[in-house]
Amino acid sequence: MNTLLIAGHGYLGQEVSRQAGGAGWQVTALSLSGDDFAIACDLSARSEVDKLRAQIPAPRTLVASASSGRGGADAYRAVFVDGTRHLLETFPDAHLIFVSSTSVYHQLDGSMVTEASPTEPDRETSRLLLEAEEQVLSARGTVARLAGIYGPARSVILRRFLEGSATIEEDGRRFLNQIHRDDAAAALLHLAANPRVSRGEVYNISDSSPLHQGDCYQALAALFDRPLPAVGPRPENRKRAWTHKRVSNEKLRESGWHPQFPSFIDAAEEIAASLGHRE
Repeated sequence: MNTLLIAGHGYLGQEVSRQAGGAGWQVTALSLSGDDFAIACDLSARSEVDKLRAQIPAPRTLVASASSGRGGADAYRAVFVDGTRHLLETFPDAHLIFVSSTSVYHQLDGSMVTEASPTEPDRETSRLLLEAEEQVLSARGTVARLAGIYGPARSVILRRFLEGSATIEEDGRRFLNQIHRDDAAAALLHLAANPRVSRGEVYNISDSSPLHQGDCYQALAALFDRPLPAVGPRPENRKRAWTHKRVSNEKLRESGWHPQFPSFIDAAEEIAASLGHRE
């Protein structure tokens, strides 16, 4: 039986659930507060995770897609490090796929980064993600490092551009690495369906076209007949660290996955409509 447990039923987790149900998986979902489609469970509480053994079918596969709730280091440790350890201890036979982030790559020189590239991030939150990754890989799970996620009703880049608050940072040469929500969900299910290939491995989940920030805004300006954003300084206090790198998805594509939206620009008009933009 293809039993799937989704630990984290937010923006991405709900799409994983939708696609998995359509593909014949028996899906159980968890969220912090619970709802009509997810069981309430605080992953940071060992006792709550342990109770799941008697509540749900034993999962063959587990996707850990919980969010830190925009919290800092304490939240990252509770959700990602402690929460992932609790899941591994409670379901040791499951293939756990951990949703991490390409923010663990620290590169600033515009280089191409692969799963073999060094990860020496400055931020404690990214270092905690690496700690969680090590737990998962030690248990022969899979690590999925996601680029900046966007999709229906969600895109910081496009929303700021359309409302006129976007800024081209410095010379606009910084690379943007993005992934459509639907492609990210499909990638996670692809890894789930191919454990012989994916177990014990790290995969970047990013689209096939990293874009210079300036080039991205030029394409959006032409597409929506809008002026280019003003040039300004690099913003401070970003949630994700400021980096300048191109994230390679070659390893994932070689495993048989291909994005429906190879470039952020491919989905821009559809996403704009979902944000309420009308010509």
